[in-house]
Amino acid sequence: MAAGPQFPADAFAKPDAADDAEFYAIPRLVTHIDPGAIAALTEFYRGMLPEGGVLLDLMSSWVSHLPEDVAYAEVIGHGMNADELNANPRLGRRIVQDLNRDHRLPFGPGSVDAAMICVSIQYLQRPAAVLAEVARVLKPGAPVVISFSNRCFPTKAVAIWRALDAAGQARLVSLYLERAGFAAMETRRLREGAGCDPLTVVIGRTSA
Repeated sequence: MAAGPQFPADAFAKPDAADDAEFYAIPRLVTHIDPGAIAALTEFYRGMLPEGGVLLDLMSSWVSHLPEDVAYAEVIGHGMNADELNANPRLGRRIVQDLNRDHRLPFGPGSVDAAMICVSIQYLQRPAAVLAEVARVLKPGAPVVISFSNRCFPTKAVAIWRALDAAGQARLVSLYLERAGFAAMETRRLREGAGCDPLTVVIGRTSA
């Protein structure tokens, strides 16, 4: 993992320090970005995620925002609530796991063609460790797509995330990816404007 300046001691503290499993115990079958942002993300996935590939949808829910007309070999869903994952028809495998307690992913090296983290990166307290695991399970040159908006559960978002604007958050995600060993990072603003949910994606790629 790449070295660099240390984060402040309380950078990854959360206002609600209670067990995350309690917070996520009740299923939330809602979307966390508006329809326009969902449409923009779906179209981005269409061009970025390999058709026929194995996808890892980390911190997923009852919907993965994948294009309905594109077939994938398998979509593996990870999340904190079994009912939400069971309601997601795109998932072939489902894993309930708290990444803030155990960042290790139960997959072999180079077994995944692409990964996604949709509007959830702000909840990770060991993001570089989790993303290093993502890098391990991705094939060479494969992407991870990390999307975020200006919405979150503020009591569960880490302090450093809540202190930054969208541009700062994009730089922070790029730093996470760099420290996790990703070879290349790119940021794209998919949607912005008054009266709508903005949407930013940061893409990291493993070494080819």
